[in-house]
Amino acid sequence: MLQSRIADSEARYGSPTARGRAAWGVVVLRLWLALMALSLYAPVSTPQPTPGSSASEGPLEIVCTTGMIADMVRNVAGERARVSTLMGEGVDPHLYKPTRSDIAALSRADVSFYNGLMLEGRMTDALVRVASSGRRVFAVTEMIPEDRLLSPDGAEGHPDPHLWMDPSAWGIAVDAVRDALIACDPAGADVYAKNAAAYRERVIALDAYARRVLESVPERSRVLVTAHDAFNYLGARYGFDVVGIQGLSTESEAGVRDIERLVGLIVDRAIPAVFVESTVSDRGVRALIAGAAARGHTVTIGGELYSDAMGRAGTYEGTYIGMLEHNVNTIARALGGSVPEGGLRASTAEAPAAPARGLP
Repeated sequence: MLQSRIADSEARYGSPTARGRAAWGVVVLRLWLALMALSLYAPVSTPQPTPGSSASEGPLEIVCTTGMIADMVRNVAGERARVSTLMGEGVDPHLYKPTRSDIAALSRADVSFYNGLMLEGRMTDALVRVASSGRRVFAVTEMIPEDRLLSPDGAEGHPDPHLWMDPSAWGIAVDAVRDALIACDPAGADVYAKNAAAYRERVIALDAYARRVLESVPERSRVLVTAHDAFNYLGARYGFDVVGIQGLSTESEAGVRDIERLVGLIVDRAIPAVFVESTVSDRGVRALIAGAAARGHTVTIGGELYSDAMGRAGTYEGTYIGMLEHNVNTIARALGGSVPEGGLRASTAEAPAAPARGLP
């Protein structure tokens, strides 16, 4: 079954490495990289745990590329794993280049999780090399149905990788993590299943809260202007038009015509606020504000949104649920909506329940 999904993914998008190479305009050795990429997925279809990887001999050592993935994995794995993250707060995964210590961490890990869909474009070769050495490497987006993926204009047919902006889609990724952990550590199957179900319930509650809060924004104001196209899934889920100054990857640069076009949209729609992002320069956003002012329209910075990275570790915003709630509340307040007192945690008694322990 998992092998079938892998084959479908290869047919739909091509190998991750080939896609990454195309993004950089590199065609040399493309065939070789495509063949190598097959090994990147091979661990997904192998149900037996590798020797020494079972948490019965101690916690699994797990490495994740982004904080959103690491937070999900921690919730599902509980105390059956020690989870580390390569990219911390404020780090842009589109531009991130792996260090020697990153490669060493991936090579030592029992399991590694990455987003896929070209999010970690510059890490693709490193992930392939690690997987080809026999280590287990999993894409958390592997189980997302094709009809849930967005390919915005200008994306050259590549799916938008920012799936975590739609909690209902991210809940599917929780199942992918659960299945991968069970494949690596069958002894922990009950723990992983229980933790995944509990975490999905919290994500479902987040989705319901986001819908309720964002529906309070007047329809005319449901336009989200941000530094880059990281919020398409949020817009599609909750009925917002989303406009990014840059494209899906922050490697693209906005030109003068792009700024002028967006200024016209802001003025015509009387948009009251635009948003900066924690991992992207605010230069383009401030150019929009200046351009709108020159045309007699005042637009403010509505706040800072978390796009490609979570907030500071140890804070509520340093969790997936916390970062999404922060974004929802910030958008609603800036665009004329309302936020319940106490937010999600007050309205649903949201509290990070401790995952099942699971270790002997």
